[in-house]
Amino acid sequence: MEQRGCGAWLERRQWVVFMVALVLFWSGTSAQIKYSISEELKEGTVVGNIAKDLGIELSTLTERGFRIVSGSTEPLFQVNRNDGILYVNRKIDREEVCERSSVCLINLKTVLENPLEIHYVAVEVLDVNDHSPSFPDKEKRLEISESALPGARFQLQTARDPDGGIYSVQQYKLSHNDHFRLEVMDRDEDGKIPILNLQKPLDKESMRTHRFLLTAIDGGIPPRSGTINIIVDVLDVNDNMPVFNEESYSVMLNENAPVGTTVVRVNATDIDDDLNGEVIYSFGNNVNSKLRNLFVVDTNTGEVIVKGLIDFEVKDRYEIDIQASDRGAVPLTTYKSVKIKIVDLNDNAPEIEVTSFSKAIPEYSRSGTTVALISVNDLDSGLNGKVICSISEDVPFKLVQSLQDNMYSVVTKSPLDRDEVSQYDFTIVAKDAGQPSLSSVKTIIIVVSDVNDNSPEFSLSPYTFYVTENNDPGGSVFSVSASDRDINENALISYHIPRDSGEENKWASFLNINLENGNILALKSFDFERLKTFQFQVVATDSGTPSQSTNVTVNVFILDQNDNTPVILYPVSANGSAEGVEEIPRNVNAGHLVTKVRAYDADIGYNGWLLFSLQEVTDHSLFALDRYTGQIRTLRSFTETDEAEHKLVILVKDNGNVSLSATATVIINVVDPKEAFAASDVKSSVKDEEENSVTFYLIITLGSVSTLFLISIIVLIVMQCSKTTDYSSKYLQDANNDGTLCHSIQYRSGDNRYMLVGPRMSIGSTIVPGSNGNTLVIPEHSRLASGEVRC
Repeated sequence: MEQRGCGAWLERRQWVVFMVALVLFWSGTSAQIKYSISEELKEGTVVGNIAKDLGIELSTLTERGFRIVSGSTEPLFQVNRNDGILYVNRKIDREEVCERSSVCLINLKTVLENPLEIHYVAVEVLDVNDHSPSFPDKEKRLEISESALPGARFQLQTARDPDGGIYSVQQYKLSHNDHFRLEVMDRDEDGKIPILNLQKPLDKESMRTHRFLLTAIDGGIPPRSGTINIIVDVLDVNDNMPVFNEESYSVMLNENAPVGTTVVRVNATDIDDDLNGEVIYSFGNNVNSKLRNLFVVDTNTGEVIVKGLIDFEVKDRYEIDIQASDRGAVPLTTYKSVKIKIVDLNDNAPEIEVTSFSKAIPEYSRSGTTVALISVNDLDSGLNGKVICSISEDVPFKLVQSLQDNMYSVVTKSPLDRDEVSQYDFTIVAKDAGQPSLSSVKTIIIVVSDVNDNSPEFSLSPYTFYVTENNDPGGSVFSVSASDRDINENALISYHIPRDSGEENKWASFLNINLENGNILALKSFDFERLKTFQFQVVATDSGTPSQSTNVTVNVFILDQNDNTPVILYPVSANGSAEGVEEIPRNVNAGHLVTKVRAYDADIGYNGWLLFSLQEVTDHSLFALDRYTGQIRTLRSFTETDEAEHKLVILVKDNGNVSLSATATVIINVVDPKEAFAASDVKSSVKDEEENSVTFYLIITLGSVSTLFLISIIVLIVMQCSKTTDYSSKYLQDANNDGTLCHSIQYRSGDNRYMLVGPRMSIGSTIVPGSNGNTLVIPEHSRLASGEVRC
């Protein structure tokens, strides 16, 4: 009787709209009410009068912008601004909106402006019995061995009813038969599961197939039902079914586990032999398609493996029936339930929704002025879903938490000053309490009014630029840039270069600047050898009234290019050409320093690094040129067949990317030793006082005693022909410390001193006694180190 009364009350509730307003709290700025409606109501159905229930004047609804704050999807409810009535905007299916939830509660947020008021409305959607139970298949075929003992249980397919609560599947009925009875197992969230229980042993010879009807009935009035045909095929003799090794399987699995992760491995054994003892695994018959999309079971190993995305926020636990069957002609099957508990991970960042009411704030706004409303949401649970909001920057704004959790207002905390900050860009950070925590950010931009109180600011001060010489006149060489913290006309900047007569800006006449973008043009080509660096001033002026300006110093450095040809310093003839004549004795040995070609390059670095090479030579076997020092040396002693005059053309080039070069010509005359010594004697008498004394003594001797003169001549001839005469050499260095030796060689023979005029010698060269006094011998290591080039 009591059940019928309850059912009648539920039936009446399907067709009547209940409007129950529960005033939870009331204040000057917010309140909350609650309504209840049935699902499947038509569009436009009235839910309740929010304005009336909240005591709001109807005449102010439109003026104050009365509305429901909704997301991007089409809202389920709308409110009429004229009369304050809340009505259904589109048809509501409770099973779609609140799937498998015992209570379906839709929370709405209404807003009134001027002044700002927020009211929260909760609408409970009540279920109606609008779905019938249904089975996945119209027919289910079972194969049961005739050796099955009474009491054997066989799990059947579960009927599904989208309705919830009392309108879901409440009972199962089995059509009459002599061998089976029906048991129903209640499994909480998964509902009731029908199980077929064998009452009498089966006899294949008397009846091969059993057919009966399974009916699922819900709790509605009148009730709805669905049916499935059960067909039992009786099989023959496989009398041992697989047995699981564990009584129960319970595991924990992290959400977002990668596809292919092994959740658990079940194991069952069958004591039969051959195929009857081989066990294969599969899902139980009641495992629905959703579970089959998430997990898969390995037929051979019994491993339950992740197949799809595991999300704690969708479902936090699963219970899966695993079926173990043997491979006998009449397979025997046993079932075991695997319970999987999903461990929540902090995999959902908080979501921030910002409703801005003011795009610009006057700088005279009072403290506490509301700028925006912030709502945050985190799909995770527990600490992972607890969100804390903050403003990351130091700005004159703060967050004030509303009466409802995860609702905040952005308000000013101090007066705004446009002279200090024209626009505030600050970030609202929502951070959950998970480990590790996740966060989301939302940027708020607040604009403040402007006056021209800021001067332009250059990006650098001072500027430093590097310009390669020989630039094209009239081309852009560099640019300067300035910015102004003001806006509009106050931030429009123009550039110019002062043309005063001051020392600092004397180079400004060679430059021009673009008034709008600060590009600087060179009116002439720069020459590194004449000008290496200079500086000038640039002035940036804004367009405000009165205008503000700033100047900056620009330092310019000219970079060298390889634009200078090497200049030959030696040899140089009287008419200015790079040509010289050298005389050497015919009896010099290999390694004798003939002369040294000197050159310089006005460029610097690699552009000024010179290398020497022989471009033309009369006899390649006689002379060698050091590529780095320009020294010319003999490669061997002269023979009677060698010519008396030799011409060497030396190429001098720099090391620029495109090298430049010059040539010098050296004429080498090979003379007899006497002529060489005489020439040396004359030159040394000019340069050395001691030589002058000897010459003066010889003149007096020759003038007074002719016999002594003849003896001196004989002695000199004997000295030149002798190989054992004692010689000593002395080298005189230039005073300019350039690391080379003088262009002369002095040596002594007996009481006389002689000077052989010739090229410079490198340090480490020696005159060997017995070499006729005019032969240089160069150590082998010195030749290799100098990079000597053979002709």
